[in-house]
Amino acid sequence: PPPPPPPPPSMLRPPPRSTRCTSRRQRQMCIRDRVTMKAGCFTAIATPFMDDGSVDYDGLDKLGEFQIQNGITGIVAVGTTGESPVLSWDEHNKVIEAIAKKTKDRCICIAGTGSNNTAESLEATKHAAKIGADAVLLVDPYYNGPSSLEIRREYVAPIAAAFPNLKIIPYIIPGRTGAQMLPEDLAILYNSYPNVNSVKEATTDVTNMRRTRKCCGDDFVILSGDDGMTYEMMIDPEIKAVGTISVTANVAPKALCRMVQVLNEGHQSEAKTLMLKLQPLFSLVTVSTTEKTPYGNVLCRARNPAAYKAMMSILGMPSGGCRPPLGRLTQNGLNVVLDGLRGVYKNSPEILQPIEAFFNVDIGQRLEDPNCWEGLFYKEY
Repeated sequence: PPPPPPPPPSMLRPPPRSTRCTSRRQRQMCIRDRVTMKAGCFTAIATPFMDDGSVDYDGLDKLGEFQIQNGITGIVAVGTTGESPVLSWDEHNKVIEAIAKKTKDRCICIAGTGSNNTAESLEATKHAAKIGADAVLLVDPYYNGPSSLEIRREYVAPIAAAFPNLKIIPYIIPGRTGAQMLPEDLAILYNSYPNVNSVKEATTDVTNMRRTRKCCGDDFVILSGDDGMTYEMMIDPEIKAVGTISVTANVAPKALCRMVQVLNEGHQSEAKTLMLKLQPLFSLVTVSTTEKTPYGNVLCRARNPAAYKAMMSILGMPSGGCRPPLGRLTQNGLNVVLDGLRGVYKNSPEILQPIEAFFNVDIGQRLEDPNCWEGLFYKEY
């Protein structure tokens, strides 16, 4: 047979210059298209423990499956809620591996690899990239207190440069770390590294959030890091958050996913209804009570994840206690959690129904059975 005709000249020519990544700016945009963070709802998953204090990997697998079946956009492994400060690096890496395997081709895996030691964070991020995490969460370095300039130049920038195909999410939470990368430095990173195009914003400072949007522009992804502010951050035209990295999603992923989805679609009325139903759970991320001592009353603040791990145990989910130095709730703190759960279950049972269906538990019965919260509180101050 005769040879096939040569291809038309248009097929022999390279694509038009405008479609190729030729200039530095174009190359950055091509990379940014690949590493841009998605909008949506991400769960900062709790790390469950066995009675002997070891990591409950079977329980972690069940929690991950529960999240995925209820529509979560992604899962954060070993963040603050996952008790990263009290896991060994071996445990840390194994938990990330477990979540990366569970989420593969199903939802996004974000690995918590932040530290107050850049060398450690580089090594942890290397492991996360190797085992298939889609993104890493870098909390501002705690205790040693670098300036915003130092956080940018000596911490986030080296990691972003070393792993250009990995999404890098700075996590700004000065109330936990005593340090804060400012919006101006975040914008410099965004303009220099295509893979730094999002932030977990947990400053509780609306002015700072608006400044972040102004400095970083409309395409930058702001994710709420404070459940109680997610609705406000998403409807504020000067913030325009597009999602959340949530603690509450540990127990209510379906409802939170829906709230974020309808807000991104512009259905504010439905979102507000969901927000009001979820509000009692938002208020339990930190539980503050007044306790009596022989020397007078004191304020006791049970910070995340103490209350949520107690809540998960009450509801019949894999959880276990917290590792020291975190411990248990007070009796008053436990009562606050129980009252909050009872109110949600009574007034909006659909919020917690997915737990009943997945874990085959009767929440109404568990909320009235003292055996279900035995060992979750200190019997005296």
